[in-house]
Amino acid sequence: MTHLPDQPPPADRPVGPSDPGQGARVPGRAERHEEHRAEHNDEHRAERHDEHRSGRGLDDVDGGRPRWLRPVAVAVIALVTAVVVFGGYWAVRLATNVDSLDLSATGTSGSGVDDRTDRLQILVLGSDTRSGSNAAYGAEDDSSGYGQADVMMLLDISADNQHVNVLSFPRDLLVDIPACTDGQGGGSFGGRSGEMINSAMRDAGPGCAVDTVNEVTGLEVDHFMLADFNAVTELSDAVGGVDVCVTQAIDEPKSGLKLPAGTSSVQGEQALAFLRARAAFGDGGDLGRIQAQQAFLGSLTRKIKDEGTLGNPQRLLGIADALTSNLTVDRGLASVPAMVTIGNRLKDIDPAKVAFIAVPTVPAADPNRLVLDEPLASELFAALRSSADLTTPAADVPSTDVPSEGAPTAGSTDPTASPDAGPLPEASSVPVVVADGTGGASVVASLVPALTGAGYAGAGSMLAPATPLTGIYYGEGFEEEARAIAALLGLPASIATPDPSVYGVQVYVGADAAGGLDQVAGPDVSGAINQTADQVSCQDTNPFG
Repeated sequence: MTHLPDQPPPADRPVGPSDPGQGARVPGRAERHEEHRAEHNDEHRAERHDEHRSGRGLDDVDGGRPRWLRPVAVAVIALVTAVVVFGGYWAVRLATNVDSLDLSATGTSGSGVDDRTDRLQILVLGSDTRSGSNAAYGAEDDSSGYGQADVMMLLDISADNQHVNVLSFPRDLLVDIPACTDGQGGGSFGGRSGEMINSAMRDAGPGCAVDTVNEVTGLEVDHFMLADFNAVTELSDAVGGVDVCVTQAIDEPKSGLKLPAGTSSVQGEQALAFLRARAAFGDGGDLGRIQAQQAFLGSLTRKIKDEGTLGNPQRLLGIADALTSNLTVDRGLASVPAMVTIGNRLKDIDPAKVAFIAVPTVPAADPNRLVLDEPLASELFAALRSSADLTTPAADVPSTDVPSEGAPTAGSTDPTASPDAGPLPEASSVPVVVADGTGGASVVASLVPALTGAGYAGAGSMLAPATPLTGIYYGEGFEEEARAIAALLGLPASIATPDPSVYGVQVYVGADAAGGLDQVAGPDVSGAINQTADQVSCQDTNPFG
């Protein structure tokens, strides 16, 4: 995977005379590479009796390290494929099979978007619960109730239905989990810091996983789908097997996966084993497993498209039954019209426009855990917040927030120009600082007058350490204002980054803007794409697995 370009942190103090301006506050600088916790903190939790409430979900240990992979991987892969390729016909059967829960652990029932026309983000989860019909995969002491979300994929659908991203989160990624309440009566749970992301669901259900992903990415999940083990073998049998490729023969006893080198068709328990086999791929870690999952999903998508499954109602219903009998969705998705709407939007998607991405990570202090790779992860999340099309440079992506004609933009020569539509209602109360990291380029002098002319009365400036790249940094509660300022100045929204040490908004002008703000481009995140659904890939095997 190609690394994304570094983005400078915000300026922490002026290095010469400054003029903060009335109402502006010079922000501090956040430490971007904090030391992450080395050990996972297992919290004591009350036992539940309702199978919709969480169980312990403790990691199995094998050979002194956790067994990171659960059989639910295939269920999630299958579920994503269903959303991507199925039309409205399966929706009736789906609606009669699925259960539903609140979208958020705060009791929110919907995000307010229009499923027919807006961009959508659907969080696809896989539970490792052994409760009920999943007892064949282990004892309830391993994981019961909601279980843990050992597989998390964010399905991102563009408003024009031309681009789909499938963003995978490693289950062992350490993140901060917000306070959550179980809507099924399981109680409330305080926030936790430095916990595995898969544990977000175990106490308060899928709504807590939604809240966690929202906080980690800055995106807003609109729906969720939760599957368990039993959809796995049934779906792979229903499609008649899925072609997979490995570079060397595999005989992996932990998962039971046995494959010769080259291409094989897997179904039933072997399909399940292919996606359980963490130790068989790459370096034996979670990232190799994610790439294998994505390759499987691409192959399944191609097969369903190529074999005309969408035109065979009997076969389509068999696949839908295999999936939906073990499916839970948010309440906003638990209806025939909602399912038909999303299915019809995606049934004709070009597999070449389905991009598989893994969240950028690096090893934590505990080598069995991962943390976000910064600033790469923040740049990817910012690009996703700006557009679902990661193949187009950020500066070339049309913005819905571009100000009307006459507004000061990247090439504006009139520093007192203001938008025809006038300032945002609260612009006068937004603290804005322009930090000059260019060494005195003339473009900087025009920015404060442009901002004050647009209604940002508290805008000020300061000299700052030299920086190669321009960035916009904003404190908590100022994301919309930061994006509005980026649009006002003609800057790509993807360079706007949250920073808790910044109060208000800081425009940190770097050397790339010395010749004008129109020279500034957002980070190129196209290298974050592992593959697209039309590509056939062969998985590297782990000789030590």
